[in-house]
Amino acid sequence: MSTTPTVVLITGANRGIGKGLVESYLARPDHAIIAAVRDPSTAGPLKEIPVAEGSRLIVVKIDATIQSDAVDVVKELSTKHAINHLDTVIANAGVCYIYPTVAEVKIDDMLASLKPNVFGVIYLYQATRELLNNGANPKWVTIGSVAGSIEGQLPNPNAAYGPTKAAVHWITKRINTEEKKITSFVLHPGWVATDMGNVGAHRLGMKEAPVSIKDSVDGMVKIIDKASKDTHGGIFWEYTGEQYPW
Repeated sequence: MSTTPTVVLITGANRGIGKGLVESYLARPDHAIIAAVRDPSTAGPLKEIPVAEGSRLIVVKIDATIQSDAVDVVKELSTKHAINHLDTVIANAGVCYIYPTVAEVKIDDMLASLKPNVFGVIYLYQATRELLNNGANPKWVTIGSVAGSIEGQLPNPNAAYGPTKAAVHWITKRINTEEKKITSFVLHPGWVATDMGNVGAHRLGMKEAPVSIKDSVDGMVKIIDKASKDTHGGIFWEYTGEQYPW
């Protein structure tokens, strides 16, 4: 890894925001981008992304619902790819299946969101923590959502997905408190025109969500670049660079 000093791991990397992040980082020289996907057989489009000089793409399997996947990937990175540190981990993978009110929500639907959206983040953090602490200025980034804001709740029903984001926001802020070296914070990507974002837009009679993937990714990467523990750690940020209420 001596020729690739900056190592970034991104989950949910095969489409939407995750794929946009992979594209952005692969455009930078001397980067190793670890694209974690649930099913590597779907990662063909990732391998077509242009790669800057000195950079490389590594596709790995991480299903957020399987605890051993992240552990196995860390072992693979060390033994197969000679990676002994991580500079940034972006926990982007997440699901949103249904939009019930609290009066309507079924516990099974909440659990279906809880395992990938919350437990999956914990699995990933615990597995990558040592490699992050080996980095010079390590950053843990959770892709959050205004759906998980308590002070800034939106009016639309979201009782299966929203509580999982509130929980993972808490966990991310707590990581920043517990870790002396790792800068940990939440990024709200905006209401992005992804498959998930457009489902919500269609429910409100809109053609698509208002924020493009490129604008969202460009904004978030700028924040990640300048983030430090003193200035950004433990804070809920919008992709615009503004703080959002917890």
